[in-house]
Amino acid sequence: MPVAIITGASKGLGRALGAALAERGWDLVLDARTAGPLKETAAELSAYGTRVEALAGDVTDAGHRAELVAAARRLGGVDLLVNNASALGAEPLVRLEGLPLEGLRRALEVNVVAALGLVQEALPLLRASGAGTVIGVSSDAAVEAYGTWGGYGASKAALDQLSAVLAEEEPGLRVWAVDPGDMGTDLYAAAVPDDDEPRPAPAGVVPAFLRLLDERPASGRYAASSLLEGR
Repeated sequence: MPVAIITGASKGLGRALGAALAERGWDLVLDARTAGPLKETAAELSAYGTRVEALAGDVTDAGHRAELVAAARRLGGVDLLVNNASALGAEPLVRLEGLPLEGLRRALEVNVVAALGLVQEALPLLRASGAGTVIGVSSDAAVEAYGTWGGYGASKAALDQLSAVLAEEEPGLRVWAVDPGDMGTDLYAAAVPDDDEPRPAPAGVVPAFLRLLDERPASGRYAASSLLEGR
């Protein structure tokens, strides 16, 4: 069975994508910072009959990243790595003039540095897979200038660039930066707590990710909205 590592997998998009892959028979290595919700997610996804390894920790910790890859190796390798864990930099979001520099450093560490560190750790197994794939979960804030989204957007733009360069350097892999669009997640609620406008559930964009895995288009940046429209 194929094996996926998904970070930030205890809720939101990570959990929804994990459920969809488990339903398809994928074995999973799941990461999140909080053990309780992660354990609940693992139990839920294990009900599909697949093997699920849940490891609580911080992706900025090199030892934790090594544990994630070691768990995947025990399951058979790494066919898919989804860098979904994200940090905003400030909660709620603030203008750049008031953005704490420590918050910006945290966003860069989680969204960029840790993502690359996990790719580096998993790269030998990704290369050995017949269909090694890396997905960096991006944002429209990476390409559009939205007030208060500067720190988060800068970190996602950096992740997009790393993904693009990785695709050039590793032509045997598929490397996709995927903008899932607006979703009703805890991350968005923390970013803009006063915005109570209804937003789509994460499960609604999962078919876009599955389409990429099914059709395996060229490495590049994709918007979930475009993938969903083309179904």
